[in-house]
Amino acid sequence: MTAQRRSTALIGDDNSVVVGGKKLTWRTLHKLPQLPSPAAVLVDNGADALAAVRHHAVHGTELLVATSSRVDLAMREELGESGFAVVIANGDEHSVTPARLKRVEESGRVWLLTSGSTGRPKRIGHTLESLTTVRGKQQPRTWLVPYSPGTYAWWQVITISLTQADQGLVVIEPSELETWPRIAAEHGVTAASGTPTFWRQTIFRDSEALSKVPLEQITLGGEPVDQAILDQLAELFPGARISWIYASSEVGASIVVHDGKAGFPKAWLDRDPDPESERPVLSVDGDELVIASPHHGAGLEGAHRTGDRVEFVDDRVLITGRLDTDEINVGGSKVSAGLVRNVLMAHPAVAWARVFARKAPLVGRMVAAEVVLNPDLGPVTDADLVQWCTNRLPDYGVPRRIRFLAEIPQKETLKSDV
Repeated sequence: MTAQRRSTALIGDDNSVVVGGKKLTWRTLHKLPQLPSPAAVLVDNGADALAAVRHHAVHGTELLVATSSRVDLAMREELGESGFAVVIANGDEHSVTPARLKRVEESGRVWLLTSGSTGRPKRIGHTLESLTTVRGKQQPRTWLVPYSPGTYAWWQVITISLTQADQGLVVIEPSELETWPRIAAEHGVTAASGTPTFWRQTIFRDSEALSKVPLEQITLGGEPVDQAILDQLAELFPGARISWIYASSEVGASIVVHDGKAGFPKAWLDRDPDPESERPVLSVDGDELVIASPHHGAGLEGAHRTGDRVEFVDDRVLITGRLDTDEINVGGSKVSAGLVRNVLMAHPAVAWARVFARKAPLVGRMVAAEVVLNPDLGPVTDADLVQWCTNRLPDYGVPRRIRFLAEIPQKETLKSDV
């Protein structure tokens, strides 16, 4: 996975790009002035982020792109001390803080910041080649881009448009998230990728507007994917292909499931490597998912411990959450917060749920939950949900405290804290 300079002949140069309400192409995006290299380009809008990507694709600049809000002052100092010039992009204008350390440029290198969900964000090295995991010829599509610039999921959609013909983009800014179905319908979006929280929030706000978007491909990722959200999307879009993807900055896109079911088949575990298909090797050590992926970040060869917890249910392997937060010990009996969450969200009136441990006398910990209800499905009390869970879970797994929220919480990464 050696970083290298790209050709200036970009297959996707003539693909449409809708950003800030303007319809452009990759070729007609505003051009950034020649960037120093390495450069950390901090942006506040999708147009500047795409301009930075095209600059990298043409010139091979060693690049990290992220939103200004994700990179605090301490991290900017850290980047400068690691050899990055920090560029604040603002259309045709930009400010540059020179790097504090001079080092040899890794031409063609792309750096991603991890989500920081388990601590301070880390830098993971890639190239456009390693980020481009969709290589086969695709049918013409227009893709929605709701993700925060610079995240792995954002790069996955961007590289499709950059390296494939007839793959347009409609970029959604944070201020447009509440009304994105109207924008998507206006511009003929046929493919959209988002987290389960993103899809739940859209259904919760306005499922009627969502149903008017002519979606043919729906993709979920970034969080554990449960059966309830897959079924809701299948009901809204019976003709669409619905896929979920397990991907991370460290191992790339490693699991892709198209059968409409949560989890992946047990038969996928411990298969022999297949260099031709670039199929990752999946395994489980204890309760932890382990992946050896050809799409890994720089220096991350071999088996990678993901930190994600799995449960075996019938012939499926379900990814339930992070190892350090998913398991709740109730008086010596252990239950998966993710599985309890799935039970809650299988209730017809529940639009979203978060399950966590809470201190309790005698048993040390008990199961608690926060829930957002669908207002169109009648009144539901905490007692109703406790009874629902009692019929489906062992006694120690039933939530004993349930708090109702008015809205589904969502972070800049389109994830909720689950």
